[in-house]
Amino acid sequence: MEQAAKLLRSIDDMVWGPPMLILMLGTGIYLMVRMKFLPIRNLGYALKSVMDFGEQRNEEKKGDISSFSSLMTELAATIGTGNIVGVATAMVLGGPGALVWMMLSALVGLSTKLAESLLSVKYRTVNDKGEISGGPMYTMLLGFPNRPIGKIMGTLFAIFAVFASFGMGNMTQSNSISAALKESFGISEGITGLVVTILTILIILGGIKSISKITQIVVPCMAVFYMAGALLVIFMNIGNLPHGISQILTMAFSPKAMAGGVGGSIVVSMQQALRWGVSRGVFSNEAGLGASGISAAAASTDDPVKQGYVSMTGVFFDTIVICLVTGLALAASGVLGITDGRGNLITGSSLTIAAFSTTFGKWGGNLVSIGIVLFAFATIIGWEYQGEKAFEFLVKKTDYCIIYRFIYALTAFTGATCALDIVWDFSDIMNALMAVPNLICVLVMSKTACGEVFRYQESIKRSCIMQKKQYNKSK
Repeated sequence: MEQAAKLLRSIDDMVWGPPMLILMLGTGIYLMVRMKFLPIRNLGYALKSVMDFGEQRNEEKKGDISSFSSLMTELAATIGTGNIVGVATAMVLGGPGALVWMMLSALVGLSTKLAESLLSVKYRTVNDKGEISGGPMYTMLLGFPNRPIGKIMGTLFAIFAVFASFGMGNMTQSNSISAALKESFGISEGITGLVVTILTILIILGGIKSISKITQIVVPCMAVFYMAGALLVIFMNIGNLPHGISQILTMAFSPKAMAGGVGGSIVVSMQQALRWGVSRGVFSNEAGLGASGISAAAASTDDPVKQGYVSMTGVFFDTIVICLVTGLALAASGVLGITDGRGNLITGSSLTIAAFSTTFGKWGGNLVSIGIVLFAFATIIGWEYQGEKAFEFLVKKTDYCIIYRFIYALTAFTGATCALDIVWDFSDIMNALMAVPNLICVLVMSKTACGEVFRYQESIKRSCIMQKKQYNKSK
């Protein structure tokens, strides 16, 4: 077992080495430049589109759920332990400067998420039950210029996505839930695993409509709950914030730096900050992985680019908002670099708990634990839909998907009751393997994606003109 763990860690370090970071960031930068920075310039429009709660499905808009519900399902899958555990891990292993690279990777990730999502909607199809099926695997199958290669790439992506759903989407999340409840409330792993399994199966048996009904309630509530706590931590430690920000900016670009003050005794290089910032950022918002395109494809929308912009905001909410607030809370609270009784650096959820404890005392751990439970469970049910659609692509028949649902639910029990250090590394590897065919597809089809974005720009301009006229009339 120990040898297997070392092998997985070596593979993990290799796949998330410089080539993957260059491919991930390079794709985002290339698309951003080719799209003339429209993902950033139109971010305001995208956010306004999200807030259009009144948008309802109609016969002219093909899809299984509303555009807003689709985004909430995407966010359910992405807003998880990466926002709490991932940020803390990145800022310890990569130093405080890793937070800068998380933000930069998120900014360029806007273009990647826009491209992969709009392509998923453009090339979506209908299965034998009349339900929408889409995602990067269908984009590769139906839109890739070389059909045989596209089919191979789509199959590989689907296989990696299924494995990722069991690992990153399920077992790591249920393990985080059981660990948090055990530490804070003394609830046994077995009871937690049983409850999570039952709740999961009750929700996912209803398919995407049932999942979306839960996510559109749980996701906004859990985000507000956690953000309120993190912002209070920052406010109560506001005196430390300027020095914390200075350390974050300095260590992001230093060839080799040792943090002092808020950074404790953390010694890192710029390459470490880049590696952990980008990989944890991608783990959190999934820009470049392609999985979110599966949820985007289910949206009821009259234009693939419009849904692409809505889907793109998931990166903004997940990383540029929630992860940034978490990182600033860690920096302001002064817990970065602290060690345990054996002299080891404290990281992960324990570090976030320590940060919240500076403001909330012994209740800080309880608040973080509740946040982990809500975030992780939302990820479990959000990822089920994405994994199921990848499974459906492989088996070709929707009737077999009920088997996937039961296995997926039972996997949650396994994750809650077992030690999963190996699964974390395995999940990281699956992330990278999913990203490779997806990024290749996005790059090869970038002309199509950019053409769609430029075409839709005229609609955005007309919309802005109409809004301006309405505003002038109301004055």
